[in-house]
Amino acid sequence: MRRVLLLGLASLALIGLGFALSRYMAPDATASAAQPQLASSVPEDVPSPPQADERTKEMRRFDRYDGDGDGRIARMEFLASRQKAFARLDLDHNGSLSFAEYAAKATDKYLKADKDKSQSLDRAEFAATKPVRKARPAAKCRPGAQPASEAVVDAAEG
Repeated sequence: MRRVLLLGLASLALIGLGFALSRYMAPDATASAAQPQLASSVPEDVPSPPQADERTKEMRRFDRYDGDGDGRIARMEFLASRQKAFARLDLDHNGSLSFAEYAAKATDKYLKADKDKSQSLDRAEFAATKPVRKARPAAKCRPGAQPASEAVVDAAEG
């Protein structure tokens, strides 16, 4: 019984301590008013960031699948990319995929990486099998260039 009472008192003490610390650590309203505004510290010659495309990623993905552009994705449109991938793997074009056909690309990669023909890859040979990622395209806007719509607004203000 004594342990339960002590545990209850300790819990209440911890709750009170937490409350007191939260009040002590809370930001002061007067301190935030004294801080300078971030917008006023930005020089005027810094260009604004480019505007995002109105179409979301998901909209662009939908449009890639919607081959006939009717606003609906038919089953054949949905499976078209899988059919193309299957056709690339089906080396003998018989409509079925054997394991050898499925693994042909990986097998070729393994054989090219096994430089010493030991039928096993050491660390350096395995590192040669690392997937090569496509480079991201460069930004289409020049640093410091303003969109035409902003240039008109700046001219009207100045």
